[in-house]
Amino acid sequence: MDRDQLADFLRTRREALQPEDVGLPRGRRRRTGGLRREEVAALCGMSTDYYSRIEQHRGARPSEPMLAALARGLHLSLDERDHLFRLAGHPTPTRELRLEHVDTGLMHVLDRLQDTPAQVVTSLGETLLQTPPAVALLGDETVWTGQDRSMFHRWFTRPESRHAYPPEDHDGLSRNFTADLRALAARHGPRSRAATLVRHLRADSPEFARLWTQHEVTGHRGHHKRITTPHLGVIAVHCQMLYDLDQDQALLVFTATPGTEDHEKLQLLTVVGTQSLPASP
Repeated sequence: MDRDQLADFLRTRREALQPEDVGLPRGRRRRTGGLRREEVAALCGMSTDYYSRIEQHRGARPSEPMLAALARGLHLSLDERDHLFRLAGHPTPTRELRLEHVDTGLMHVLDRLQDTPAQVVTSLGETLLQTPPAVALLGDETVWTGQDRSMFHRWFTRPESRHAYPPEDHDGLSRNFTADLRALAARHGPRSRAATLVRHLRADSPEFARLWTQHEVTGHRGHHKRITTPHLGVIAVHCQMLYDLDQDQALLVFTATPGTEDHEKLQLLTVVGTQSLPASP
């Protein structure tokens, strides 16, 4: 671990970021050119004292999960992320694990969508980041671990995951998800994570196994979904995707047609977030 270089690298990256780069208000009394230490700590999900100790050449060596959180909070590029790991005395993550790292460009866009339901997802349906309105719409999808991190896996193995969608839409979604997984497995090959997920689902889900044998292939679809919320009922949304093909990730944004009841419901979610909502009439 190169403690001095690690501290200097974090400090320069912190000072290079502006509040608006990470979705924070600048405020009239701000004198600091970049971000404050407490702001970086909050973005990384750690205490200010813990982060400050690293910048002050003190404290224990950060673990790999902590380094990943620092890379995400500081909006580091992949090369910068790898450099951070080397300075801390850890091997750089393998290419397979790079899926955990959110592209800097996608993060910048997401930071400017804090009043809109939006999230960064991998091709396997693993949610990496969400805006507060997205959490209000779908729940916190970043808490899952293991195979359940994939929305595809949860859909076919956890019946409660389907509560977010009207029952009459379930069959069509199951067919679409199976076709999506087939395309992923074909594109990435038999040793890919997608192929591994397919093998697990064929063994664990009779429904998926049945649909898989039908060999249904669909092209890219314009996504329109109906999402059931606990307090506002069903909301019809447009699912717009901004892809980063190098990272195999996408920014998913949920919108609704202005002037409709669905648009009003999304606006209400934006205002109140995850707070308790009164039941809709």
